Amino acid sequence: MTTSAYLPPPAASPAAAPAPSSRGPFALLNDEPVAGPDDDLLGAGRAARQLAGLLVASRGSTPFTLAVDAGWGMGKSSLMRLVDAELAHAPDVHTVWYNAWTSQGADALEGLIKSVLMRFDRRVLRRALQRLSERRALLRAVRAVTTLAAGPLGVGGLVDELWRTLSVDSQARNEMRGAIGELVQEWSESDGFRPRRLLVVFIDDLDRCPEETVLAVCEAVKIYLDVPGLAFVIGCDRSALAPGGLLRDASPAASAFMEKIFQTSYRIPVADQQGVREYIRRCARTVGIDQLLDDRLTTLLAERSARNPRRIKRLVNGFVLEATLNPMWDEFAPEAVVRTLLLQYFYPDFYRMVAGAAGSGTGDVIAEFRTYQRVRALLRAPGRIPEAELPTVTRFLREHDLPEEDVRRSGVVLSRLERQLPSGFPEMVGDQEFTSLIDGLVALPRSGELLRRLREGAALPAEVRPEPVAYSGPPPARVPSSARSGARTAPSRADLLRGVRILWVDDHPRNNDSLAGAFRAAGAVVRIAEDSRAADDALAVETPTLIISDIERGGNPREGLEHVARLRRDGRYTGPVVFYAGRVTPEREAVARELAAHMTSSGSEIERLIVRAAEAG
Repeated sequence: MTTSAYLPPPAASPAAAPAPSSRGPFALLNDEPVAGPDDDLLGAGRAARQLAGLLVASRGSTPFTLAVDAGWGMGKSSLMRLVDAELAHAPDVHTVWYNAWTSQGADALEGLIKSVLMRFDRRVLRRALQRLSERRALLRAVRAVTTLAAGPLGVGGLVDELWRTLSVDSQARNEMRGAIGELVQEWSESDGFRPRRLLVVFIDDLDRCPEETVLAVCEAVKIYLDVPGLAFVIGCDRSALAPGGLLRDASPAASAFMEKIFQTSYRIPVADQQGVREYIRRCARTVGIDQLLDDRLTTLLAERSARNPRRIKRLVNGFVLEATLNPMWDEFAPEAVVRTLLLQYFYPDFYRMVAGAAGSGTGDVIAEFRTYQRVRALLRAPGRIPEAELPTVTRFLREHDLPEEDVRRSGVVLSRLERQLPSGFPEMVGDQEFTSLIDGLVALPRSGELLRRLREGAALPAEVRPEPVAYSGPPPARVPSSARSGARTAPSRADLLRGVRILWVDDHPRNNDSLAGAFRAAGAVVRIAEDSRAADDALAVETPTLIISDIERGGNPREGLEHVARLRRDGRYTGPVVFYAGRVTPEREAVARELAAHMTSSGSEIERLIVRAAEAG
């Protein structure tokens, strides 16, 4: 069923949007954490001052480890930088930074210990090396003394020599903690009970590392650097490091060891609404789009991004890249970029219908939604529908295959109507940010031409799209997990799809060229059938791993559903089926469930279901 344009777009007011000539100049935001209090837009300064005060006051309780705990992009690094800035004013407190993501596996242990040793005075390092030399056998002593006598070593050379001496064999490793403890005690001028000087070690991005690196860093902290005078502040998402997360394949001993690392945690709270709105305004001013974000759009961006600063930055940068690089937007006001990208980012299912390919059967979904708003309000209002409004209501019901005589039974007809509409319509009609976004998009100059371009496939380029908002974890680790826990490396996407046989039934196969090409490139065999008879012929030759089918085909709005029903009834195919439809409605989903099939409008969901079928096969 293809819907028509139910309501004409309202006339745009003269001040509805800037003229295209007002484009730019735009700029990009970096992804660096805040450098100091002046950049603290989310109010983390108070927490930073309190944490810094606690660290200073707790030097007598060292060693200890504090976790700064939050999800990906929620400001862990920024808070740690602010704590570091506060500690710069504390007497006899020194700091060192170590980014765990810069090392891999066992190198992380060496890298962290050397980073700590580099912070000590040259005279302290020389004395520590001399003490170690005196404790070694004659051969080791001669080597160490010769090194010292060969000429004055800088701090880097002394640290390298200390590491070689401390890590040369298992005996030296056993003595490492004691040797480092003596070194730190001398540096901190400890009286044996309370160190005068404190070294705070910041470790960032631990939850972005592979399992082997995580365990190596924790080994360094807990076994070799667990000495008075040292405090550790580790930025990580503790849920990602739990046995059910990154370390899900860790041995029980490794999981128990992890539990002992953190003495305490500070969970960063989600920023309040006002702080996030100010953060968005500052970002918008920096890149040059502040005039394009009204209060509604600012609220939408704040809430739908889960108030995540990194997501907000990436979306704002997405505006800039799209407006700058896509020549399509040369013909439209910059606000069109903002509203279109917000629609794609926060309402992807609806956007896919807006930008439906030719032949997808989605029609003008924005006009359909706005007419539904009006019809719904009329059907829910007490009393009879005004005579002047009856033509709009009856036409809308007729176009959704509902009998016009039911119009007087408003409660029943609305329920039946909503089963024929896209699944998200009832929820979106009550979403004020969404309805404001759509109304503003329709009110833009040349909005009709913009929506026509989107329906014809002028979608946003994939390389500037932000990641889906549903995603909240850290980026994938750079290298696979180590055999440290005995875990096996997970199979790659190409491994899973290699040899998978897909039968794709669609009378407009060009709509699926991009997805089908990606699956073929990953090793899958994709056979195309343009109608049910061709699909039957293909099934007679070979049974596929999975069937992907459209729904509207050959003039029959239910042909895909009916064809799969015939296959199931006759026992010709009992495997997985996915209906790939631009329009997903409750009624269609119910029929798909009866056929033991899935239904989606998302290409990424198609891939996930193919992988599941491959794993099951």
